[in-house]
Amino acid sequence: MVNKISDEVIESLRQANDVVDIVGEYVQLKKQGRNYFGLCPFHSENTPSFSVNQEKQIYHCFGCGKGGNVISFIMEMEGYTFQQAIQFLADKSGQVLPEWNQTEKTESQSEEQKVLEAHNWLVKLYHHLLRHSKDGKEALDYLYGRGFTDETIDTFQLGFAPVSRDFVVQFLEKKGFHKQVMANGGVLAMTEDGHYYDRFQSRIIFPIRNHLGKTVAFNGRTMSDQGPKYMNSPETPLFTKSKLLYNFDLARGEIRKRGEAVLFEGAADVIAAYQAGVKNGVASLGTSLTETHVNLLRRYVDTVVICYDGDNAGQEATDKAISLLKKAGCTIKVGMMPNKYDPDQYIREYGAEQFSSQVIASAEPEIVFLLNFLRKNFNLNLEGDRLKYVEVAVAEIAKLSSSIEQDHYIRELAGEFKLSIETLKQEILARKQQVQKNIDNNRVIGHTNVGKQKQISFKQPYTLQPAYYNAERRLIAVMLQNAFITEKVKESIGSKFNLEQHQVLVTHLYGYYEEGNEPDPAKFLTHLNDRDLQQLVVELSMFEFTWEMSDKELSDCIRIIEAEQTDNVKLKQLQDKMRQLERNNPKEAAKIAMEIIQIKQQSKNWG
Repeated sequence: MVNKISDEVIESLRQANDVVDIVGEYVQLKKQGRNYFGLCPFHSENTPSFSVNQEKQIYHCFGCGKGGNVISFIMEMEGYTFQQAIQFLADKSGQVLPEWNQTEKTESQSEEQKVLEAHNWLVKLYHHLLRHSKDGKEALDYLYGRGFTDETIDTFQLGFAPVSRDFVVQFLEKKGFHKQVMANGGVLAMTEDGHYYDRFQSRIIFPIRNHLGKTVAFNGRTMSDQGPKYMNSPETPLFTKSKLLYNFDLARGEIRKRGEAVLFEGAADVIAAYQAGVKNGVASLGTSLTETHVNLLRRYVDTVVICYDGDNAGQEATDKAISLLKKAGCTIKVGMMPNKYDPDQYIREYGAEQFSSQVIASAEPEIVFLLNFLRKNFNLNLEGDRLKYVEVAVAEIAKLSSSIEQDHYIRELAGEFKLSIETLKQEILARKQQVQKNIDNNRVIGHTNVGKQKQISFKQPYTLQPAYYNAERRLIAVMLQNAFITEKVKESIGSKFNLEQHQVLVTHLYGYYEEGNEPDPAKFLTHLNDRDLQQLVVELSMFEFTWEMSDKELSDCIRIIEAEQTDNVKLKQLQDKMRQLERNNPKEAAKIAMEIIQIKQQSKNWG
């Protein structure tokens, strides 16, 4: 791979950053056999098909096909260039990279990097103004009044934007930032007549960080009655509300440790809960929960506790969040808030200990919330409404996968409304049968994947393809792990494989070994620029079978590969002859056509 960083440095970084550790910061991995598995971060799925092999230091998704080494993973996840990924891994492992051309480095610095740097400066400025300026005293007293301690204020780097519209503009100019670049990045606002200003003036500032801990936007709370109560930075390439969760960078470690995430509605709730000891809390940023948010959480945990406001809007939002989380396969619990309370208010009134024990630790399964939520739509003093409620309640209970849970809630429903348990169980059974019938009908009309889980085979790199195709793949898979076999193949057939992609790959592999490199697919990937070739290397390297090859098996593979080439030459000759005979001697042409078919059939014997 062409770059300004030596192969030795790249290899040192790759060895210092274990692929399981790095991927594990983005994906909840569980060891199964020799590999680690999790939900793919590159496409949406409920059944884990993303595999990481620690021994080979590579990853591969058997669903979408993406794969590579630790460097390509960071490039894919963060949208980094090769050099940016290398710098990221150097920072992670505490290594100092040798300086490359500083002029070129400065020229190549993107606007996004400058915007990140500006946000970093403003975090420090806003925080300083809150803690040490006369203008920030009212805001600081307000936060103290909300129960926030100095430690919490410092942890979340809360700040205060100055009253002056121009102060921040001048501050950034003195630091060398271009005003138009800052406006494009959402750091500054601009009037119609071209005047730049700080949109957050006189507001308490909540920095919004991405999952790497870099500030990419701000949320500002007004100190007066003017304007919206809360205001976010505008969306930019660095800040998309539907993709970011507030506090995810700080909460990630605690989420892993506890095995669950707590989902709040806003930043203030997250901070209050954090101070109360609930440090695995996150929140969406001025938008409803999205599928992207859910997929992010699902990669880390199976269980999510929803702790939204206790008012009608909060309950509506809880119901929608449950639907999204269930679709992603999450286990869901709900921390019940009293009517018209939000978590921040609850903690201030009842204290941290009661919030932790009575709300979070005592969170109910989502079915309890749903039954109470549905109940509000009916007047249970009326017989007709009572029957309708029982019907919708039974429909929800029927969706439960656990028969024990079903039995529990059916008995509660029967006891409350004085109904026969057997009758309700029959209704549950009828609904399940109808669901199964719908699944079967979908299969009949072509939706054959409905209700089925994808089965993944890791045993061999073979598919239902012609024999020469499987022979070439088997041979290359061994060559990636065995330099001795590679040398034999090189002496025998060189790069004369039948598939062009295979020809190119083995040519690169010969060069890799000629440079004195040892067999190492993850290292070999850094010598390839073509993404398709990289994917092929990963795919062949992930399958588990012996990397040794007997002389007989090697000879058989080469014979099959060469036979296909011989057959192709013979087929071309026969096809030319058949075309010549078609007009004057159709009978003879038909005989040749039959011979062509026989050759093709023989060459397509399944390997």
